[in-house]
Amino acid sequence: MKSSSLVPATNFIEGVLPRRSVSDGQYLDPSDPAIHAITDFTREHPVTVDEDRQIDAALEDMIRFGVRAMLVMREQRIVGLITSYDIQGERPLQFLQSSTYRRHQDIRVGHIMTPWHKLLAVEWESVQAARAGDLLHVLEEAAITHLLVIETGKKNSSPVVRALVSRARLTRQMQGLRRAG
Repeated sequence: MKSSSLVPATNFIEGVLPRRSVSDGQYLDPSDPAIHAITDFTREHPVTVDEDRQIDAALEDMIRFGVRAMLVMREQRIVGLITSYDIQGERPLQFLQSSTYRRHQDIRVGHIMTPWHKLLAVEWESVQAARAGDLLHVLEEAAITHLLVIETGKKNSSPVVRALVSRARLTRQMQGLRRAG
């Protein structure tokens, strides 16, 4: 790199992260390996949000990063999952009606997220042996929009969240194959 290509960061007001591609990747056939249908966190960094973030700001983050779901964090631990559907749907209103909060702008991610203990997951080993159609069937049968993929290590240790499966993305990838074919 040439020294003349260096530019002081002070020349700019601020910096932002690059926008993630909203491309759904390759088209998938139901018989394709399930590992092609996941967002693998060993290859892509997960998009996360602090549980204390205001929900409209979290939705803006989702739009900026091109995602529809974020893992919710507290002190470097995953405590839940929040989706754009959660923020734009009935959950904020339901929260306001059942709490002492009165203003939409006071609602935080932690108030309406799906908490860790209610999330469903599948083992990494199962995903390695499964097909894309199998994953879609699991999501449809459980009537869920997202599924965690976990790796378990030693006994009594926390599971590692290896990946996330999105029902909407997987459906689009399979429909794209039909359109392309």
